[in-house]
Amino acid sequence: MFKFISMHPATDNVSFEFNLSTDSGSNYNVTKTTTFFRAYHDESDTSTSLGYNASADLAQSTSYQPLISNTASEGIGNDNDQNGVGYLYIFSPSSTTFVKHFISTMQYNQKDDYSINTYIAGYGNTTSAINAIDFKMSSGNIDSGVIKMYGIA
Repeated sequence: MFKFISMHPATDNVSFEFNLSTDSGSNYNVTKTTTFFRAYHDESDTSTSLGYNASADLAQSTSYQPLISNTASEGIGNDNDQNGVGYLYIFSPSSTTFVKHFISTMQYNQKDDYSINTYIAGYGNTTSAINAIDFKMSSGNIDSGVIKMYGIA
């Protein structure tokens, strides 16, 4: 399990995303199939929504999986009062028998002052052990934040 605490981007309007590796980080290219939906509410109380976001899910793709929306209108903001928190749980990453299922929930402040919750589920389509993971912003650097990793038995 990974917990993300106050993830703040250096660049405005970006996505926080991850990819998996089976070769100790030489390549982050595990094929993934995922689903992505989100709920949002704006700060001025004029807009709310709950819905599926097809542009943020993957279908047998080696691309990075967004944990925060990848659409141009829903990226995380880099104002001082904008950041993201949440978790990613990967089930049995060391298994050499089964594919690697995962779930994630994130909450963040979007660039235009929306509070957004994202819900992601899917699997890495590999029976090889996952031995490295890469977290990054879709553009620019991670300005600040803490990523904690827990081994859960």
